[in-house]
Amino acid sequence: MSGPERDPEQAILQAWQCNAAPWTRAVRGAAIASRRLVTDAAILAAVARRRPRTAIDLGCGEGWLAHALARDGIAVLGIDAVPALVAAAEAGGPGRFRVLDYDAIAAGMLDERADVAVCNFSLLGGASVDALLRAMPRLLEPGGALVVQTLHPAAACGEQPYRDGWREGSWAGCGEGFAEAAPWYFRTFAGWLASFRAAGLQLIDLVEPLHPETARPASVIFTLGLCDQVLGAAAES
Repeated sequence: MSGPERDPEQAILQAWQCNAAPWTRAVRGAAIASRRLVTDAAILAAVARRRPRTAIDLGCGEGWLAHALARDGIAVLGIDAVPALVAAAEAGGPGRFRVLDYDAIAAGMLDERADVAVCNFSLLGGASVDALLRAMPRLLEPGGALVVQTLHPAAACGEQPYRDGWREGSWAGCGEGFAEAAPWYFRTFAGWLASFRAAGLQLIDLVEPLHPETARPASVIFTLGLCDQVLGAAAES
């Protein structure tokens, strides 16, 4: 008799807890070429376009993005579910940091608002991500925006069917020392837009950063606002 099937949402957290140290080394050692060449700068530019005074970095990891935003004069709170990553973030640069998972945020345990909430390659789950997205009205200041950078669906699909569903993860291109990779929930463009719509979010902008060597999309960046705010702004313009 086979054992119980593992919960992929829990497997994500377990994998990141096991791989916090090699991930921190990879990011701080600039070992990931796509980040070094395009995606790090792309998310910074997307956030800068909003000209925020305050930001919440959801799934902040070892803290590089929160540190960069803080050095630009933005008051940043970094949130992550993995204590070792939060400890690395606190030791590595400016900003406030807190250990909290997405389910806790969805349950209302984060009493903070910001001009921008940013998720940089940190929306890996299925139901947990949908719950986090539904929490955005409590996290954003009036006129605020959610900025999401994630794998480009067309590039990340590979040879598998183009439909929403769980996929096996990989640390390919991240360097050495990693244990088992986290699973992740693949979403098509339609899947992302449906999740945003269900959470009361409306697309403001979409950017597809191109890899300078391949001229193919390295990621996709969605900028979203609350539907009532976006519609109100459109009516006034």
